[in-house]
Amino acid sequence: MTFDDIRRLDPKKIGSWPLLPKVGVLLLVLVLIIFLSYWFDWQDQLDQISREQQKEEKLRTTFLDKKKQAIDLPAYRKQLEDIEKQFGALLKQLPGKAEMDALLTDINQAGLGRGLQFELFRPAASESMRDFYAELPIAIRVTGNYHDIGAFASDIGKLSRIVTLNNVSLGSGKDTLVMDATAMTYRYLDENELANQRKAAAAAARKGGKK
Repeated sequence: MTFDDIRRLDPKKIGSWPLLPKVGVLLLVLVLIIFLSYWFDWQDQLDQISREQQKEEKLRTTFLDKKKQAIDLPAYRKQLEDIEKQFGALLKQLPGKAEMDALLTDINQAGLGRGLQFELFRPAASESMRDFYAELPIAIRVTGNYHDIGAFASDIGKLSRIVTLNNVSLGSGKDTLVMDATAMTYRYLDENELANQRKAAAAAARKGGKK
């Protein structure tokens, strides 16, 4: 069939057309229907399907994460119990307010027991408050020989209560060594002090929120 034969076809009498032009028109109509269907309907549906697939993937990931957490929950609980036990053991090493005087005496006796001479033993005028404990620095200066000063530092580390030596410096005196240091002591806060800490934190939070 030539191009002229196609031009002579009557659009009003498609039924009488030869087979090849009929098939061509049907294919063209089919392509047009598919295109219009995609443009006006299928495109939105495909986009929605894609969004739903993404949601499904996120839900699957969330489910797997929750499932893993549920499987690991006993291990997490055991780990938390161990941490609480360790924390409790450490907390027991902090003296209460009533025990601080005894701790200061222990530090002093540790030095005297090693034959050291205290030239300075001055607790700070006030404590530094932390979340659940307070710090009290003590400025100390002791004189003695190298061996006794080293043994004193070791004894401080072996006290039943937590004491650390900070800002340590050694100098020479007359036939002796001089050690200047800050002995940092710690104690836990009692219930009233903890309550005051929480009130102060809440008041600071409210004040900050009003700005």
